Amino acid sequence: MLSNKRIQELELVMEFEKVEECFKEVSSWIEHVGRKRLKETVNLDDSLEMLLQAQKQFKEFDLVASEYCKRGQEALKKMNQWEDLSFVDVHSYRVKLQTYEDELEDFCTQLDETRHRVCETVRLYEFFDKVRQGIWCTEEGVKS
Repeated sequence: MLSNKRIQELELVMEFEKVEECFKEVSSWIEHVGRKRLKETVNLDDSLEMLLQAQKQFKEFDLVASEYCKRGQEALKKMNQWEDLSFVDVHSYRVKLQTYEDELEDFCTQLDETRHRVCETVRLYEFFDKVRQGIWCTEEGVKS
């Protein structure tokens, strides 16, 4: 039994090292690229044309960011199998995993919120543009 326990502990360490390596890459991208790009989309431009350009750029970023989120989530899922190993000392690994999971969840939530905000802002600007055009057409009709 002791031998089996040690083998499972070694397997956990090896699996955790793979997950940690993947997550360090994801975490580094989030810190150095992802969060900066999200901050850039806080101030959206005042014209519909500029807003549509910002939306296009965000969509390109969103594809890459979503892939990193997916990779991080898949890595964390691999470690879920160790949840049931109560006889193996996994506390220190769980603490690290929780930190990674919190960071990933925070970034993915911010990404979703930004995606929604950009989309809604574009829709609002398109609506106002149609209203403005309608008012202009009405004013022209009254002048005629």
